[in-house]
Amino acid sequence: MHGAHSLPAVNVDLMRSLFVIAEVGSLNQAAERLRVSQSTLTRQMQSLEHNIGGRLLERGPTGVALTAAGHALLDGMRPLLASFDAVIADTRRRARGQNVELRIGYIASAASEFLNPALAALRAKHPEIRIRLVDLSPGEQLAALRRGELDLALIGHAGTFVSREFHLRRIALFPVCVALPANHPRAREESIRLEDLRHELFVGAVESDLPGHNRWATALCRKAGFRPRFVADAESLSHALSTVITEGAVAFLPLYSAKVGAPGVIFRPLRDSTARWELLVAWQRGRVPDAVQVLLEALPKKPHL
Repeated sequence: MHGAHSLPAVNVDLMRSLFVIAEVGSLNQAAERLRVSQSTLTRQMQSLEHNIGGRLLERGPTGVALTAAGHALLDGMRPLLASFDAVIADTRRRARGQNVELRIGYIASAASEFLNPALAALRAKHPEIRIRLVDLSPGEQLAALRRGELDLALIGHAGTFVSREFHLRRIALFPVCVALPANHPRAREESIRLEDLRHELFVGAVESDLPGHNRWATALCRKAGFRPRFVADAESLSHALSTVITEGAVAFLPLYSAKVGAPGVIFRPLRDSTARWELLVAWQRGRVPDAVQVLLEALPKKPHL
């Protein structure tokens, strides 16, 4: 029993042949342009019509013309073929390392100090490159990298958990601070020890937003001999700081977060020399485009304290 699955596929080459026939109005001329025999082109069109289930071309003594169905097919396929060609051309440029647009994901609160000088260096060497900056959370950046929507991402220590997927390099290393309510008993202390947080509730992070954060925080606390109790997982920095107040909890953050500030929240350095927050750059595996390489070379390579 023959069904739809037994019909020949409508492929790109068949559609291109139909476009040429419609343009020149002659199977013979179209065959010459396509560098195939007229009999081969005729069989291709018969195959296409068989797949569609109706006539696409009217054959006459002076040539061929599109039927109503043929016009409908070409009108619908024209933007699809144009998009197909654009995607193939862009992919070929990327495979050769010739990006015309560089798409960079970043964390606004962390990256500007390091990204802006590197972008200036890139602009000086490659003025033809269009740069598109996208402010995304680390989790959103990683998802965009996986989908091929970003060429490079500046993310927090979440990147260490995806080292098998992407190339990674550390740009900076920050001390860790503790965010706690302004009325907390330890708010007056200049710095806080890990062991002093043993009985506190902790604000974590949603895994999809900040991958690996809770595992990292748990590893820190285990150094002091306890496991943190997470009262909530925040979806953003502002959500985390609000939860610190509403739940009377504490949160581990990179020290630069203290610049943001929040009413009712105090930031105190964590008194532990091994507690550090990494800022990483991640990029796609495979051939590295010239523009990405220039940007990587301009970004810092040493820890920043």
